[in-house]
Amino acid sequence: MRFRSLHGWGLRIPAARALQERLASRIVEATPADFEPRLVAGADMSHRRGSPWLYGAVVVVRVEDRAVLETVTARRKATFPYVPGFLAFREGPVLLDAFRRLRARPDAVLFDAHGRAHPRRLGLASLLGLWLGLPSAGCAKSRLCGAHDEPGPARGTAAPLRHEGERVGTVLRTREGSRPVFVSVGHRIALADAEALVLRCTDGRHRLAEPVRLAHLAVNAFRREEEGRG
Repeated sequence: MRFRSLHGWGLRIPAARALQERLASRIVEATPADFEPRLVAGADMSHRRGSPWLYGAVVVVRVEDRAVLETVTARRKATFPYVPGFLAFREGPVLLDAFRRLRARPDAVLFDAHGRAHPRRLGLASLLGLWLGLPSAGCAKSRLCGAHDEPGPARGTAAPLRHEGERVGTVLRTREGSRPVFVSVGHRIALADAEALVLRCTDGRHRLAEPVRLAHLAVNAFRREEEGRG
């Protein structure tokens, strides 16, 4: 998969903050009129505490039957410190390495990360959405910022996630009786369509959207394999 470089990665935190604030204005919170997602990619990364190595995986799933069409992985050493609110600058490069290895171009991407639900409105799902130029959304397991009411217990129930008076995402129940996920716009998608895509990619048996769940399994298996080689 080919895409243009958006910026360099050799940044310190003040420069990274300024870049987030500048790029946040470029996020498009609208879905293309011809959006018919048949192939959806899930992206996740993994690392072991204390190790400099980061691992990334991207899994492309056909939505119709949830068949896995492609799985790619990558690893590289971290060049940015672990600082909450700036993890996109630590994790982004290894995930982009994985995306470059894709043969097919997906119609949309779901990240185990946040997009607009970020203090500066530019989490990993938004930053990499800009890099890839694809409709993208965050589907995170935990909250980074904001406040919300608890959604109802049934699958598909939702509650707004708000931060500093602005709606930044949705707290969405994808499986009855399970903890909700935190959905937010990455780039080139409306929030309602991001919610619908996440629900379409779940079947009620698992909490996470299937492309993200499979990417999570793939990246952890890849990390264990690489670490086992010493």
